[in-house]
Amino acid sequence: MTAKTRTIWTFAITSAAVFMATLDNLVVTTALPVIRKDLHASIESLEWTVNAYTLTFAVLLLTGAALGDRFGRRRMLAVGLGIFTLSSAAAALAPSAGALIAARAAQGVGGAIVTPLTLTILSAGVPANRRGAFIGAWSGIAGLAVAFGPLVGGAVVSGISWHWIFWLNVPIGVVLIPLALARLDETHGPATKLDLPGLALASGGLFGIVWGLVRGNGQGWASPEIVGALTAGAIVLALFVLWELRAAEPMLPMRFFQNRVFALANVASLLMFFGMFGSIFLLSQFFQSIQGYSPLGSGVRILPWTIMPMFVAPIAGALSDRVGGARLMGIGLVLQASGLASIAAVSTPTTPYWQLVAPFMVSGIGMAMFWAPVANVVLAAVRPEEEGQASGAQNAIRELGGVFGVAVLASVFSAYGGYRTSDTFVNGMNAAVWIGAGVVLLGAVAAFAIGKTRVRVAEQPVQAEPLVEAA
Repeated sequence: MTAKTRTIWTFAITSAAVFMATLDNLVVTTALPVIRKDLHASIESLEWTVNAYTLTFAVLLLTGAALGDRFGRRRMLAVGLGIFTLSSAAAALAPSAGALIAARAAQGVGGAIVTPLTLTILSAGVPANRRGAFIGAWSGIAGLAVAFGPLVGGAVVSGISWHWIFWLNVPIGVVLIPLALARLDETHGPATKLDLPGLALASGGLFGIVWGLVRGNGQGWASPEIVGALTAGAIVLALFVLWELRAAEPMLPMRFFQNRVFALANVASLLMFFGMFGSIFLLSQFFQSIQGYSPLGSGVRILPWTIMPMFVAPIAGALSDRVGGARLMGIGLVLQASGLASIAAVSTPTTPYWQLVAPFMVSGIGMAMFWAPVANVVLAAVRPEEEGQASGAQNAIRELGGVFGVAVLASVFSAYGGYRTSDTFVNGMNAAVWIGAGVVLLGAVAAFAIGKTRVRVAEQPVQAEPLVEAA
């Protein structure tokens, strides 16, 4: 196999794999009303249908690359694809909301192994002088999966049934696994130990907090279950930080957060995904449950928001070198917050769709202006040999923002409205989206606070401390 052929196969396999894994972040959103009726699911179950995937996906992103380094990246990619494929079949066959949630959690495990390894394998498998172009195309395909998630989910639910959202992954996985084993080169990274205590503490702490947020309205915020879950989660996360500070090979070096650029860029990323995921979770149901559109119709109507990064991100990426990545991130988040606020201001049970198109497009432009430079801003804050950990951390924090956004905004929705009538639904949704807009605006404050000053990279023993320019 020639070098050119190997490069083409590497790009095709890794792009298809990341598209499949990323698509499942939002593909289920437009199917939620149908799943709620078919499986007699509660609002808590619907939240966990989304959060079970994103929670395991986010927590294990930091571990996926380490598994590949130790056991072989090609081999672990095939394992991740296998887990994702089998759990997709289990989700399609789920007889109850609980079984669906369990299958979605297993999907997240597979996705967390697949996603970081696709980037590592692609980076090592393409010519160095064209690596930026290939990684840019890989990022665009991942963004396309986010944009098409609600649309694909709506089309499948309208044309067949919600089960086929998950069945579609099975033939793709069955084809990709042997192709990966046959066409990709095997590579290994440094023989490092897995930070199993760190993984256990992070998983346990995050689970306790999300459990409390999801069940708070139903059980009562002062109930022993909720107070206990939130308190235990916070304590375990504090133990995670203490462990990472002492661990010889931490999965998330805490010294990264001593760097102002790294810390503020990740805060902005967390808050942006909080507002975006939480709002889409409710808006996809609004179009179906209140305005009577089909799942496909709902996905099409969200498209002006989610598809804008395809057109704007390349322009924003070119502009970031001229106006500064942090400044562009801040402007993007202001636009995203403005779009969400406009949606909350005009939404009623009978709002004509045309009044929402402009806010959707503004939100999408803002999202693209944020996505284009954020990775470069984060990676500029660490040394080249630390970029893998920094990228994993940024992806994990971003996904956790989505988890918390769905949990918190769904709780606000239940507190201020609910599913009883059209008016109560819109009251709850608007209250939640207003809060989502405020959270995204706080993210803009964090992005602008990065500024364009010279900042020091996180210190590392026995090495000189280089200076980098914040993007």
